[in-house]
Amino acid sequence: MENVILTVHLILALLLIGVVLLQRSEGGGLLGGGGGGGVMSGRQAANALTKLTWIFAVAFIATSMALTVVGAKKAATESVIDLPGAAEAPAGAPLTPVAPAGDLLPPPAAKAPLVPPPAN
Repeated sequence: MENVILTVHLILALLLIGVVLLQRSEGGGLLGGGGGGGVMSGRQAANALTKLTWIFAVAFIATSMALTVVGAKKAATESVIDLPGAAEAPAGAPLTPVAPAGDLLPPPAAKAPLVPPPAN
């Protein structure tokens, strides 16, 4: 269910970006280059694109809220602490740091790689 809503959300985002880019701005939009004649006049195209922008924006907000609700329900049922293999400490026991598995100290001088002296 979450994947379906997420897919619709991404498609709506791309459609919303496209519709906003097609709208005429003060400098002229992507529809600005062309002749005066066409199926839709400038005013009709602006009204249709404005309506499409509102529809896509409302749908985008609705899918955003739906994803939030689904994510909150999923977070309420699952926890990182409940994952299998999580170390459990006794109640009230202080947490102690665990040393890394490997040696983090530099090698001793006898095993250090030879570096040529700097040239003066």
